[in-house]
Amino acid sequence: MSLLERLGRKQDLDNQQSTVEPSPRSVSSRPAMVRKTDPFVKLKSKIHKELIVAIDPSILTWAEDPSKRQDLERKLEEAVEEIIEAEASHLTGSERQRITTDIIDEVMGFGPITPLLTDPGISEVMVNGPKQVYVERGGRLETTDVAFRDNAHVMHIIEKIVAPIGRRIDESMPMVDARLPDGSRVNAIIPPLSLNGPVITIRKFAADPLTVEDLIGFGTLTAEMAEFLKACVQVRLNIVVSGGTGSGKTTLLNVLSSFIPPDERIVTIEDAAELQLRQDHVVSLESRPPNIEGRGAIAIRDLVRNSLRMRPDRIVVGEVRGGEALDMLQAMNTGHDGSLTTGHANTPRDMLARLETMVLMAGMELPVRAIREQIASAIDVIIQTTRLRDGSRKIVQVTEVQGMEGDVITLQDIFVFEQHGVDEDGKIVGRLLPTGIRPKFMDVLEAAGVFLGSELFGGY
Repeated sequence: MSLLERLGRKQDLDNQQSTVEPSPRSVSSRPAMVRKTDPFVKLKSKIHKELIVAIDPSILTWAEDPSKRQDLERKLEEAVEEIIEAEASHLTGSERQRITTDIIDEVMGFGPITPLLTDPGISEVMVNGPKQVYVERGGRLETTDVAFRDNAHVMHIIEKIVAPIGRRIDESMPMVDARLPDGSRVNAIIPPLSLNGPVITIRKFAADPLTVEDLIGFGTLTAEMAEFLKACVQVRLNIVVSGGTGSGKTTLLNVLSSFIPPDERIVTIEDAAELQLRQDHVVSLESRPPNIEGRGAIAIRDLVRNSLRMRPDRIVVGEVRGGEALDMLQAMNTGHDGSLTTGHANTPRDMLARLETMVLMAGMELPVRAIREQIASAIDVIIQTTRLRDGSRKIVQVTEVQGMEGDVITLQDIFVFEQHGVDEDGKIVGRLLPTGIRPKFMDVLEAAGVFLGSELFGGY
């Protein structure tokens, strides 16, 4: 009996069809890629179809078991080699290896982009239609020679990503947010909204979440800032992380969450679950889009309201972008202190203005002064993150919300980033410095038994 028969081949390949869906797990780490001018497209398509027919569907469940994934990959390699020997025995060893790698990536991973997803040096993968794939490496965009066969091939990969988590994408709902098994965030948008063809944007997360020591090593923050922020989290101050797209908000939120004591109950609320909290007592909630009939949607705001009935010690909202801001502020003002969230804004002052706008989006006709009083009472610290021109990500401001003066919310910077110029390699030169001003909530820290030395706020 041949290897194909041992893998589950029931009858002649030419007389049988299958609709087996490959496993969504990505296990390949080999560097080979599908090229934009691939001379083996037809051969690989034929091999892939024959392999799907040959495989017993039950064997694909091995991809879910880390102890068996290597065995599955080995069996697939042997099966592909057997098909190549029958269909194209004239190929060289390197050509066979390249075809085998691409086929296994297609079956067990996410097709041509699998090597990009397994490359630890790449932080983002951007598929702009079938023939254009970019990556972000070291904070800078690079083009690749990776390509898909056609639009249908890209759509197939999108389906592999979204189907396991119960999401869908089609002409009636041509946009979707999803996540990979490792937590990496995925956004996909397809025609007719996208004129380039199906577009995929994947924000990768490290297999091991970054720690505060990693961020200090990267220059994102200083040891003094880390000590201060740890104290703020431990004494249950309410913190908002503000910044632009790709500035490191979620990474910083993960690090801040690591300071939460392990004996507290944490409820996280996100559109697509991506936070990687290491505490044991974590309840993760994820919003739900409407079904094919346009019903059944569960919004972030619904989850925030529900979380208040779940006896949370901490509420962590991945990002506020709408009416849920009102519910979040009310929770912060009614005993659920120590909450954490992120939002898109260019400065701490802009973050406050956005919060005002988002509260109005809740449909409550509140006076602006009342909204500002809610914000000033609820939020204690705003941390501003920025991705600089050289691709580095830094905390550029740590700002205290001090209260109201008239109709204006007063802010005071505790730490700031001072840029001094650019070196010969194009890297930003600057320093993260304390402003010399002690925050007003120092008495809260000291009442909780946290004493920070005056040198931490040493000024210029």
